[in-house]
Amino acid sequence: MSHSSPVHESHFDYKMDPKFRVSVPVEWRPESEETPVRLQLSREHDLPVIKVFSQEAFDEKFKQVEASDLSPAKKQQIVGHLRMMSKQATISSQGKLQVPKDWSERVGLQAEGSVILAGRGPFYMICPKATFERISEIELGMDDGDLGVL
Repeated sequence: MSHSSPVHESHFDYKMDPKFRVSVPVEWRPESEETPVRLQLSREHDLPVIKVFSQEAFDEKFKQVEASDLSPAKKQQIVGHLRMMSKQATISSQGKLQVPKDWSERVGLQAEGSVILAGRGPFYMICPKATFERISEIELGMDDGDLGVL
C-alpha cells in the first residue's frame, strides 16, 4: 500500500443518523470526497460487522488471492464472494458515510442508535456497541504467543 493509505487506530462511539449515515473521524477520511471507499459485509470473531477499506487496500485482497496456492476454482469462489459482499461508497464533504440500510440492519445497527467505528490497521469496522464490546472481550483474552504486546 502507498503512504497515502491511513492506518486506522483506536475506536469512536458515534450515533447513526435517521438516514443510516455515520460520521467518520477526519484522520480516516479519504483525501477528497470523490475518492471512493469499499464497504464489505464481513465477520470479526464470527460476529457480523461492516468493514471499510480504501480502494487500494481492498484491491490488495485480490492480489493476495491471486498470489495464493489455492486452486483456480477456490480463487474464483473467494473473488466472487468479495465482489458480491462489497459496495463502493463515498464520504460526504460533511464527513458522513452512508451505510446501506439493509446492511446496517443485518449487522444490528439501528437508525439513531449507537455505532462504533473501530480501527483495525488497513481498515476500520462499523458495528453496534454490543458487538464491539463482545469483540473487545474476546481480544482481551487472546494469547499473543509470548510476545508480551497484549
